[in-house]
Amino acid sequence: MIILASASPRRKELLSLISDDFKVAPSDCDESIPEDMPVCEFPEYIAREKAISVSKKFPHDTVIGADTGVFSGGKILGKPTDEENAREMLKELSGKTHKVVTGCAVVKNGICQSFSAETQVEFYSLTDNEIEAYILTGEPFDKAGAYGIQGKGSLFVKRIDGDYFNVVGLPIAKLKRFITKISEAF
Repeated sequence: MIILASASPRRKELLSLISDDFKVAPSDCDESIPEDMPVCEFPEYIAREKAISVSKKFPHDTVIGADTGVFSGGKILGKPTDEENAREMLKELSGKTHKVVTGCAVVKNGICQSFSAETQVEFYSLTDNEIEAYILTGEPFDKAGAYGIQGKGSLFVKRIDGDYFNVVGLPIAKLKRFITKISEAF
């Protein structure tokens, strides 16, 4: 059985493209980051922590953890805390290219293996009115970087270089191959 260590409805939907035989068990692990860790390694670290935490409850299953980060200007943009924070993030991304990194971890038979996928996303320049209208939709508030490429946030995207599904939150093609490789090893 596959266990998804995430409460994300987007990840659940994407994982169903790989397998219909899975269940969701969100992690309650501490998502604190070691101070000396490079920012770009955060998502893979958190993915490992989530997968390892949930695997303790399901030691005989394959547990998948994932975490997505949006990076701009040398910093990570998490989920916005309020409207002003969402506004700041969207202004930061406006007219620029940023990086989306999703870390994935798979625990099977007590062994955790992980990888990261990276996608470059370029935004059009956004007007204040576009930003305000988007904030009013409520869509930015449960998404890293304050936008969802699979929703109304798609209207801001000029182009991407990499895996679209990585930006949504789960690089499914790479993950499928990774799971297959791990399963063949055991």
